[in-house]
Amino acid sequence: MKPAILIATMSLVTILIRFLPFLVFRKKTPKYISYLGRVLPPAIIGMLVVYCLKDVTPLAHPFGIPELIAVACVAGVQVWKRNSLISILTGTIIYMLLVQLVF
Repeated sequence: MKPAILIATMSLVTILIRFLPFLVFRKKTPKYISYLGRVLPPAIIGMLVVYCLKDVTPLAHPFGIPELIAVACVAGVQVWKRNSLISILTGTIIYMLLVQLVF
């Protein structure tokens, strides 16, 4: 019974968080919220790239080659398909294959 209550509570909080901005800003969205909506997605992606590449050691084997290939594949698929989900999934699969089977 406790897991059901926890799941229900987490679901309710998630729904509330998602709908709260629509309830608060019914008439007009403030300029700073619109600004954050424009600049935060690229900033978050940039932070994720830095986080993913922070442990790469270019002076030790495999010299960051799997990461470089995966990043290039993500960028290429993003330019080609314009779909972030497909790009990230492709890069993740290629990176895992390279690390597990090649390097």
